[in-house]
Amino acid sequence: MAKPVLIDLEEMPGNTPAQTPSDAPPVPDIGLPDGRAVTAAAAVAMARPSRLSSFVLWALGALVSFMISVAVYDFVAGLLARNWVLGWVALSLTGLAILALLALALREAAGFYRLGRLDHLRAEVEGARTNLKAAQKASDDLLRLYAGRPDLRWGAKRLEERRGEVLDPDALLNLTETELLGPLDLAARVQVEAAARRVATVTALVPLALADVAVALFANLSMIRKIAALYGGRSGTLGSLKLLRRVFSHLLATGALALGDDLIGSVAGGGILGKLSRRFGEGVVNGALTARVGVAAMELCRPMPFAALPRPRVTNLMSRALTGVFDGFSTAKDA
Repeated sequence: MAKPVLIDLEEMPGNTPAQTPSDAPPVPDIGLPDGRAVTAAAAVAMARPSRLSSFVLWALGALVSFMISVAVYDFVAGLLARNWVLGWVALSLTGLAILALLALALREAAGFYRLGRLDHLRAEVEGARTNLKAAQKASDDLLRLYAGRPDLRWGAKRLEERRGEVLDPDALLNLTETELLGPLDLAARVQVEAAARRVATVTALVPLALADVAVALFANLSMIRKIAALYGGRSGTLGSLKLLRRVFSHLLATGALALGDDLIGSVAGGGILGKLSRRFGEGVVNGALTARVGVAAMELCRPMPFAALPRPRVTNLMSRALTGVFDGFSTAKDA
């Protein structure tokens, strides 16, 4: 019976040694996600047209407004000449449209006034830390600001009962902050967590180009507007856009859109998920940057700086915002 013949291919001339898994090149490290969606949204919000572009837009707007005014005037005058009933109807509708535009302008002006009042109160509180009379005036102004708010009725009552016993200006302001702004801070944290969760989920699950940037921009704008309304600075469209620019300007000036100490935990989680899916890791970092935008909005919209109450930490916000969001994904990968 013939015996099997073994041939060693490595010993044959012209053959290369067999490849093993250990000979494979290492997988390239693409690094941690960088939160591209939020940084791009910040660039869009901070973009300013040149003076020439602004002048061209103003000139075109003035020309279009003038043409519309002349067309409306000719339309109403023509109807009045042909049929006085239809002419008066057109004139009445034109008057209603003008009143609506004036109401819209007044609402925008009121929004700017409310935001300015919060800035004035914050400056007043910062200068009243060493003066009892100034601290009492600041406390009175804050009580007037939140008078009639059902969610702060209990805190305002406690403040009125206890502040007469406090003779230290710093302690009086701390008591005012605890009783009036404590519930508002909790509500603002809920808005920040919801926005961070939304941005992280859309970034991770929607692969469409620029969709994550659009969602990050609108989610941050909506979050900032709601935070301002919570603290008494409800603004219109133009006021919200101005506040958005202020928040991003503050973050860019302080370098807070870069990875810092309070993002270490979030970035670490994003790095772990990034090993499994690049988009999931990017979602975590975009959510963390959105949380940082929310904290900056709280600082700018609050009528008092953080003193008696702790400033929210991004890591804590993200741990609450993303609880359960990626659990199913992680379990599937572990299996």
